[in-house]
Amino acid sequence: HGNDTVLKRMGRMSSQALIREKVAKLRAAMPDIAIRTTLIVGFPGESEEEFADLMQFVQDMRFDRLGVFSYSQEEGTPAAQMPNQIDDEIREERRKIIMDIQRSIAASLCEQEVGKELEVLIEGKLPEEAVFCGRTRRDAPEIDGLVFVSSEEELYSGDFVTVKIREAGDYDLMGDVVYGNESAE
Repeated sequence: HGNDTVLKRMGRMSSQALIREKVAKLRAAMPDIAIRTTLIVGFPGESEEEFADLMQFVQDMRFDRLGVFSYSQEEGTPAAQMPNQIDDEIREERRKIIMDIQRSIAASLCEQEVGKELEVLIEGKLPEEAVFCGRTRRDAPEIDGLVFVSSEEELYSGDFVTVKIREAGDYDLMGDVVYGNESAE
């Protein structure tokens, strides 16, 4: 979460200020770092104001990758006994709101990759097309977006290729393999 009061209720030993400070230090030290995290929405007692604080936190932080889960009341946990459990519909609505914010952030970050050359690990090919799919070093397999790669030559899973990005989606990138000294153009 990104609200200090909710973090305390969760038993976390962190704060929004500490998270912001750590992320800023990481980004200063490694400008190309990919910051990924997960959040829980709808934790017992999460007020509209606390949720609004979380929304602003997500907008400000611009995480490269973000997963959002709705709180799930699990028997035997301290949180399951807390008062002010949030209704399922509200939890799911809040999850969707945060994911919509993140989708916009992700699309903006993908758009910044257009025109760049990225190293891509090929992981497969689309059936009946000369389009391959892979990922950059910033992307976790089966979780993050893909890079769809057009190539004049056959590529194989495990190949590393340089790809010039020509288009961006919300989470995915599209590009073409760079051959020889094309990158010098």
